[in-house]
Amino acid sequence: MSEKTAVLLLQMGGPDSLEAVKPFLYNLFSDRDIIRIGPAFVQPLIARFISLRRSRKVVEYYRQIGGKSPLRELTDQQAGELEKVLGANYRCFVAMRYWKPDTREALAAIRQEGFSRIIALSLYPHYSRATSGSSFNELERARTLSGKSFFVSYVRQFFDHPLYIAALAEKIEQGLSQFSDRNAVQLVFSAHGLPQSFIDSGDPYLDHIQATVRLVMERFKDVTHHLAFQSRAGPVKWLEPSTEEMIRTLGEGGCKSLLMVPLSFVSDHIETLYEIDIQYRDEAAALGITDFRRTESLNATPAFIQCLAELVRGAR
Repeated sequence: MSEKTAVLLLQMGGPDSLEAVKPFLYNLFSDRDIIRIGPAFVQPLIARFISLRRSRKVVEYYRQIGGKSPLRELTDQQAGELEKVLGANYRCFVAMRYWKPDTREALAAIRQEGFSRIIALSLYPHYSRATSGSSFNELERARTLSGKSFFVSYVRQFFDHPLYIAALAEKIEQGLSQFSDRNAVQLVFSAHGLPQSFIDSGDPYLDHIQATVRLVMERFKDVTHHLAFQSRAGPVKWLEPSTEEMIRTLGEGGCKSLLMVPLSFVSDHIETLYEIDIQYRDEAAALGITDFRRTESLNATPAFIQCLAELVRGAR
C-alpha cells in the first residue's frame, strides 16, 4: 500500500476528572441515538436536568476508582500498539463519542497530517445503533462539517471474529486457573444492557452478544455459564436478567465461586472497575459467594491488538 491510511478508533469516552462528570453525562443524555426525550429542541434541557441529578451519585463512583475514567489512556495505548503492528503505512487516531478528543478534533488532526483515507474502527464488538451506530452517525456529521473529502471504510462489528473469540477465551482461561476447582465455578458473562425496545425494533445487539457467548463456550464445555446485563437506567424495560438478579439467584442457590466476564467492554472503565469490582463484589459477598473474581479486560493485550490489526487490514 503506497498511500498512508488513518485508522480512527471510535470509543465511548469517559470523564477525565470529577469536574468532567456532569458535562460528560450531559453529552450522553443529549444523544438521540441512545434516548429520545420529547422533541429534539427539548432534549438538551432535559439532558441538563438529568446530568445534574445523576452527577451527584456518579461523581462518587468515579472517586472510588481514582477520580476519573481510564478509558482515554487505555484507548491511546491500544492505538499505539495497533500502529506498531500495522506498520508505517498506517497512523492511528482516537475519537471519543461523549468526551475528548471528540470526533471533530480527531478529523482535524487527520486532516492536518494530510490523510484522505480513513478506516473507522468501532471498539464496540457488538453492533447497536446506540453505540457503534451513534459513533458512525457522529463521524458522518463531522465529516460533512469538515469540508474535506475523506474516503471512509467502516469496521462495524467483530463479535464473531476468531481472534476476538480467542482473546476472550484466553482471559477466561487465565481467570479459571485462579480457582482451585474450575468445575465448581459459575461463569457469568455481563454485557452492557439495552432497552428491550431496541431489540424489538430490529437492533442486532442481542443476537451478537449471544453469538459471542456461544462461540466462546465451545472452548469451555466443562464450565457452567450464564448471560446477564448490567448498567440499566430509567423506568423502561431492559434486557434481562440483570447482572444483580443473576448474582442473587446464584448466591441463593449456593454458588461459592463466581467468575465475571465483562462482555461488550474491551477496556476497563466504570462498568468494570466500579460496577463489577466494587458493587457486584459487595453484593456477592453478602449472598455468601466467597470467591468472586473478574477476568481481565482485553485492553491492549497482544491477542486483542492482533484482532484489531486483522480487522483494519480486511477493511474495504
